[in-house]
Amino acid sequence: MKGILSGNRRGVHTAYTNQYVVEIDGVADRASANGVIGKRVCWKSITGKEIVGKISKAHGNSGAVLVRFDKGLPGQAIGTEVDIS
Repeated sequence: MKGILSGNRRGVHTAYTNQYVVEIDGVADRASANGVIGKRVCWKSITGKEIVGKISKAHGNSGAVLVRFDKGLPGQAIGTEVDIS
């Protein structure tokens, strides 16, 4: 499966740099988003570096999910593609 990083989880005064919202292809509602919880997400940089995360919960009612990565991603990662397995 493929997904797009839409942005990191943030509040008014806080930004969680290791937690990102991901929109997954083919997932359009909260019920199907709950079906992918626990899957592995991998972001690959141009140089080949991989940062791995895990889907922790659904985000909203339109099928987006929250992913917690091992470490923070660079800002250039927003809008790029991730692999979900």
